[in-house]
Amino acid sequence: MRFSTLLLVILALSCGGGTPPNTAPVPDAVPLSSLAAQRVVVTPTYALSVASDLGWQSRVGRDVLRAMDVDLEAALNERGLRRGWVMPADLVQSYTRNPTYATDPYALAIEPLRGPKFVTGSRLSEPLASQLRTMIALHENARLVLAPVELRFERASAGSTAARAALRVALLDPRFSEARWVGEVRGDTASAFTPELTSSVARKLVDLIAAR
Repeated sequence: MRFSTLLLVILALSCGGGTPPNTAPVPDAVPLSSLAAQRVVVTPTYALSVASDLGWQSRVGRDVLRAMDVDLEAALNERGLRRGWVMPADLVQSYTRNPTYATDPYALAIEPLRGPKFVTGSRLSEPLASQLRTMIALHENARLVLAPVELRFERASAGSTAARAALRVALLDPRFSEARWVGEVRGDTASAFTPELTSSVARKLVDLIAAR
């Protein structure tokens, strides 16, 4: 009788009566990997924010936004992804050739994307939706837009003397007027303002597209 009882317990455990497996979802380390094989439009980095407690206001001007664009292009090129992508300089050329039809890439209505309520799955509002549809129409086979929305310089942590750059990024689908992905990329820390801050953010963003 005891043997029969033991046998039933073993059978119950083998059929799933034991500790349930860990089924928690594993975060995707490369959430933008599908972009590696696509033609993507990259808009200019839109906004800049510098934490007041850093005391960097006099050293960090809006030219750092253009440096962010250059660093991102360099990181894509280093990983072999630059070919076929449409970068801010390419968008400027398109606008110059088609000023009555194309949208000035430095005048896109991106401001609503800075808010915390704009998340993955959010709908694009006008006039941005129309601006981006026009933009991809000028670039054959381009379907998605990667928008560096806001570059921030902030303390690495409370009470820390180190700082870092963080970039809010949105992957947009103009055809369906929605955000495919919205996230924040944080770079390496430093004790003083240096160009490496934006370079590290660019590399970490490209890591989300193609792991090293």
